[in-house]
Amino acid sequence: MASINNIIKEITPLTPNDCFTIFSRVKKEFNFPIHFHEEYELNLILNAKGAKRIVGDNIDVIGDLELVLIGPNLPHVWLTHECNSEITEITMQWHKDLFEEKFLKRNQMTLIKNMLEKSLRGISFSPEMINTIQPRLIALKDSNGFNSVLELLSILHELSMSKSMVLLSNSSFMNAANLKHNSRRLEKAFEFMNNNYDKEISLKDLAKLTNMTEESFSRFIKKRTGNTFINSLNEIRLGHASRMLIDTTHTITEISYLCGFNNISNFNRLFKKKKHCTPKELRENYSGHRIFI
Repeated sequence: MASINNIIKEITPLTPNDCFTIFSRVKKEFNFPIHFHEEYELNLILNAKGAKRIVGDNIDVIGDLELVLIGPNLPHVWLTHECNSEITEITMQWHKDLFEEKFLKRNQMTLIKNMLEKSLRGISFSPEMINTIQPRLIALKDSNGFNSVLELLSILHELSMSKSMVLLSNSSFMNAANLKHNSRRLEKAFEFMNNNYDKEISLKDLAKLTNMTEESFSRFIKKRTGNTFINSLNEIRLGHASRMLIDTTHTITEISYLCGFNNISNFNRLFKKKKHCTPKELRENYSGHRIFI
């Protein structure tokens, strides 16, 4: 993973003997800088309409109800932006190894396992799911002991059954060590694209790499990821471009060409379409993260 300039690593108060921590607060503004940490985080935010959320390379203005699951080492922050109300925030954090891999591989844990893998990109949940989970989180913050651990597992199970999860950050923005694919051929293809995103890459190259025909690989990547080959490649290039916008002083035009885009207009158009902001706006959002409007 590239260095994360101006993004701090949070040391949470969890000790090795703890299972999780949950804390709540009422405040007038968001005043914590952009950060990441080793732990999973479930963040419930109420009455913060107009605040801005940044998760990885995703930027959104939120409504009155917000529930987001953040995976390990994923940079994130909430900014006051246009919010001018009293905010309620309940945050739960737990160790990334609280549930061991062998445990998560059991049949009954499949949905939770899949959700935790998706959380490496950040997950936003629907208002309907928030209304279901909100009273349970509020009750959990006042409880303790063994039953609290069972309730955490139950809440995660409820969330994992959601049909309306929204993945926030592009996969290429994540810590490479967190990437998990269900297929070795897909891993090879994504590894190749990540290592050669600055060069010309064709469908023929990836088909040859995975010992498949072009037509077969095209169907394969679409079925496994929901994305076409060219969309997957563009997301990887845009992810690297986002990282460069944050970590370097290269001009936007330089970054465009360094990331394999041969046309600055096409780069700007794709960037705006995928990230709902311009490259300049993304750079300003990160460089100005210590300023709260």
